[in-house]
Amino acid sequence: MLEALPLSRKQVESVATSEASVNIWDGAIRSGKTIASLLRWLIYVADAPHGGELVMIGRTREAIGRNVMGPLQDPALFGEFAGMVSYTTGAPTGTILGRKVHVIGASDAKAEKVIRGMTVAGAYCDELTVLPEDFFTQLLGRMSIEGAKLFGTTNPDSPSHWLKVKFLDKLHKLPHWRYWRFTMDDNPALSEDYKARKRIEFTGLWFRRFILGDWVAAEGAVYPMWDPDKHVIGWDTLPPMQRLIAAGIDYGTTNATSVLLLGLSDETDGRGKDRSRLVLVDEWRHDPRSGAPRLTDGQLSGKVRSWLSMAHLPSQVLQPEYVVADPSAASFRLQLHQDGLATSPANNDVSHGIGMTATLLAEGQLVVADRCRGFISEVSGYSWDDKATEKGKDEPVKVADHSMDASRYALATTEALWRTALPNPLELAA
Repeated sequence: MLEALPLSRKQVESVATSEASVNIWDGAIRSGKTIASLLRWLIYVADAPHGGELVMIGRTREAIGRNVMGPLQDPALFGEFAGMVSYTTGAPTGTILGRKVHVIGASDAKAEKVIRGMTVAGAYCDELTVLPEDFFTQLLGRMSIEGAKLFGTTNPDSPSHWLKVKFLDKLHKLPHWRYWRFTMDDNPALSEDYKARKRIEFTGLWFRRFILGDWVAAEGAVYPMWDPDKHVIGWDTLPPMQRLIAAGIDYGTTNATSVLLLGLSDETDGRGKDRSRLVLVDEWRHDPRSGAPRLTDGQLSGKVRSWLSMAHLPSQVLQPEYVVADPSAASFRLQLHQDGLATSPANNDVSHGIGMTATLLAEGQLVVADRCRGFISEVSGYSWDDKATEKGKDEPVKVADHSMDASRYALATTEALWRTALPNPLELAA
């Protein structure tokens, strides 16, 4: 296995010494922590105690499929062992080295009920900071089999996050825990050029968390990497689109209603390599606070449906495959349904959606057409809420954020559809 997977000294050390009941890999993005933790998980599964279940946990099953099962099934990473991992994204179970593994999404507090009554012999947790505290506490209590172990990864979050305050800050009182902090220099797969570019692309909070691996509080601009010269492109020069994935709708009565269209481009470089990007191609916005008349749900529905039926690309005729709307806008979603337009409730995990958008902007995998005037006007002033930060929460100020929310709904809700269609950031650096 080690011949197929070149490892750094830090990775080897973490794999060799992760014999504690709870083992945590923490640090920067692309730092090699996930690969090291997955190697250790494979070794553990091969000889895991019987009498309990093996579980793999993430924000969603789709996230586990993308972040964990995908790499495990890659022969370039895990050689012949990749063929011993079987999983279909979204399925409740998979198989690793002949052992059944339960795959669990834990996106909200209700997830805690999923593992009640379960006896756990081994657990792998992806992105620990996005799991509810109650769920994690319940999981620790379920691991009653002799020799049971938990392996988890995380990027840094707020210094007031429950994982840091209740566990990582008290490691000196937890002899049954082991912890490793990774930086990009601990990943031998990264070139110096790639690392240098990432250090330039990320700024502010995202630089300190994603690049330096620090647990720091959110302050200032949400998207300090936003650069109109880099991220805004002329609508009439849009690249061809593979698909219009979704329309994201943020609904308002006295506030603005905003609709953003998300597309996936069809682009290659001079060598024929895939260079597809996500593109916010068009926007419709109705804002009573800017002098527009207040509209009923029926009137808004008519205008939104009429706009969606129009052409949104300079040389193609495509319609959005999905419409995702503010999950709290029950009356408006009902009106749209009665008028013949089916919608899905948007994923409103604010922290996850903002982090995803920041990464896409920093890596150049999200651009915005100049028709999206609401988005462009809001993004540079979109800021963290100081009062929420004092409580250990990452929340933006709820002012001038309607296009921000609409775009986040479109991106976060359809992540499973576009994530595998984007080129790997490591390949973009080649």
